Amino acid sequence: MGPMRGFKRKRRERKAERDGISSSSASQQQPSADWWDDFSRRITGPLSLSNGPDKFASVFKVSRKTFNYICSLVKEDLMARQSSFTSSNGKVLSVNDQVAVALRRLSSGESLVTIGESFGMNQSTVSHVTWRFVEAMEERGLHHLRWPTTEDDMKEIKSKFERIRGLPNCCGAIDTTHIMMCLPSVDPSNNVWFDREKNHSMLLQAIVDPDMRFRDVVTGWPGSMNDSDVLRNSGFFKLCENGKRLNGKKLKLSEGSEVREYIIGDVGFPPLPWLLTPYQGKDLVGPRAEFNKRHFATRMVAGRALARLKEMWKIVQGVMWRPDKHKLPRIILVCCLLHNIIIDMEDEVQDEMPLSHHHDVGYRQQICDDVNKENVFLRDRLSQYLSGRLLPP
Repeated sequence: MGPMRGFKRKRRERKAERDGISSSSASQQQPSADWWDDFSRRITGPLSLSNGPDKFASVFKVSRKTFNYICSLVKEDLMARQSSFTSSNGKVLSVNDQVAVALRRLSSGESLVTIGESFGMNQSTVSHVTWRFVEAMEERGLHHLRWPTTEDDMKEIKSKFERIRGLPNCCGAIDTTHIMMCLPSVDPSNNVWFDREKNHSMLLQAIVDPDMRFRDVVTGWPGSMNDSDVLRNSGFFKLCENGKRLNGKKLKLSEGSEVREYIIGDVGFPPLPWLLTPYQGKDLVGPRAEFNKRHFATRMVAGRALARLKEMWKIVQGVMWRPDKHKLPRIILVCCLLHNIIIDMEDEVQDEMPLSHHHDVGYRQQICDDVNKENVFLRDRLSQYLSGRLLPP
């Protein structure tokens, strides 16, 4: 895991080396001033009215430090294929130019025409440049989205989750959001994308750590599926069921009482031995009511991550006009990678973003009525522990 803000410089340098940035390149975090001066002069329309030291971040939604790192990730792939992409003045687009166009397209969600007019190029160029960037990020940025691989990484995640509202041995929070699409209703093949709220949508399921970093994502499934089905069809589910994930150290709560590793989710998910959902029912009191409060406050990290994703990368926030349903999952994945890179780079841009957990406005809560005895036993033990009825050893 990357260090949190406020750690010493040496920790930051080690993190830079771990993420594939040399000490020298980590210290050279600014894109070329000449490039930015030239590029900013080419910006037209409302973007040209931006000024001041924050103009760069307002245009691209990342700092210059993060922009430079993203360029270093995709540079080899973008340069490997000869590009004939040019701006309206006939100048061949540099790597920085191409990354700038793609980031603006993903972060603003503006049309190809609008971005082309702002950056001085035709809409076809904007489309092709963005897609080449997506392909390069898939190839070069996947190490920013991974399940913890060491015991120390997982121990840190558990500790941070426990500090939120006391849930011990928690390894993640899961949530699902809808990416809405505008598809022609006259085409019967689009019916599968019609969700319960009468929208065409694609689902994104994410498991998040306490720093709002995506640790596992699944996307591409149609909105007609429910949260439970998406989870059961995921690779994460199969790994957990086969004992290859969430099978680490058990935590001893009291004499003869242990709790295994688990993730938490809302009542739309199936209760499983390794997925802890809240108690259902109204007028809960005592330990059950207290448990639900702690559970809700802890799992909000997943809702906040998805809300931040949509706010930062607006291409997945609004209603997408007839997207290519084969390319869209890859675009969503790259937005998740960029979300994590901003966290890993300790980018101060994220501090300016509003903190909300409302990412699926207009969608009612799903409810899964499945029952799992192991889950019930785990939840009861934790609720007793959190209420002080089970004393730690």
